[in-house]
Amino acid sequence: MYVVIMAGGGGTRLRPVSTAARPKPFLPLLPTGETLLQGTVRRLQGLELGPTDLFVVAASPYVALVEAQVPRATVVIEPEGRNTAAAIALATLAIERDDGDVMVVLPADHRIEPADEAGFRAVLQAAANGLTGHPFGIELPLVTLGIQTAYAATQYGYLIPEGRGQAINGLQAYPLEAFWEKPPIEDAERLWRMPGVAWNAGMFLWRRRAIRAALDAYAPDVVGAVARGLRDGSLDAAYASITPRSIDYAVMEPAAAAGSVVMGALNVGWTDIGNWPALLEVLGASGIEGGVVEAGERAAATDGDLVVERPPGGLVVREPGGGTITPDRPVALLRHARHARAIVEALLDRCAAAEAGA
Repeated sequence: MYVVIMAGGGGTRLRPVSTAARPKPFLPLLPTGETLLQGTVRRLQGLELGPTDLFVVAASPYVALVEAQVPRATVVIEPEGRNTAAAIALATLAIERDDGDVMVVLPADHRIEPADEAGFRAVLQAAANGLTGHPFGIELPLVTLGIQTAYAATQYGYLIPEGRGQAINGLQAYPLEAFWEKPPIEDAERLWRMPGVAWNAGMFLWRRRAIRAALDAYAPDVVGAVARGLRDGSLDAAYASITPRSIDYAVMEPAAAAGSVVMGALNVGWTDIGNWPALLEVLGASGIEGGVVEAGERAAATDGDLVVERPPGGLVVREPGGGTITPDRPVALLRHARHARAIVEALLDRCAAAEAGA
């Protein structure tokens, strides 16, 4: 088994803390003071991984950050970010492993509750050992881990099981009837209440031969471009020709429709740290709404809100009071967040210190 961590994505919904120079995987956003990438790697301690079994996929500007934060990892360098189908195709072809080896793919921007980390590792090990062979008679299965739905989210995919499933290697597993990435709200309202339906957490396991076959079948343009670039030494040009698509849309949806996807149930406390409310929830401030206001946009602020901005010289937080804000650079408008000011200030201090020590 080997692990590939996806450290792409610009973290634009966490601006102005997340920047092009240091996007969110490389920021100390966790309560422990770790970066998201460091927290992802630490959670793997205790798995059956050898010294050459950890890889991080990152664009070329971030190689130094990966090497500084996770020195034991091997960096798979993307010329530029072209979404997860391209990143996984590159990892599949560029990492020299046996076709029967199990690849675990994890995002770098998720958090598992500390009390559940041992259970998370147990699920990964059980899925690698029990679900990547021939579960339910499926040849070359693609395995995804499903999180129990909690509300009608439109930012996640939905995993729709076929039948009641069964325990395999101690893990409750289901063949998938459908994999529906980011449905509209009216469908999400229906789906999240259905028995057995789970969210797609973007955590995958498969044997190398299985993902290669799936890429050949469903994303031949992507894997073909990567293969040509690696073969000819022209990866920059080949990568630039790829239309960005997520692995969810490009491969997992059609593979599920063809009966090739298996879901393992992941019953842990899980957060996708994709925006300001999710980040502040992890840091202990609940019930906060709002997000990024782009430069030139108008947004109504009320007493009790906070604005996080990046004027020349660093990150600051202020109370805007009532009225309208029209920023000249992206800011975060956090509604009803005055009670969390100390939490926000501590976060900004950590991020500023990380930037100063870059």
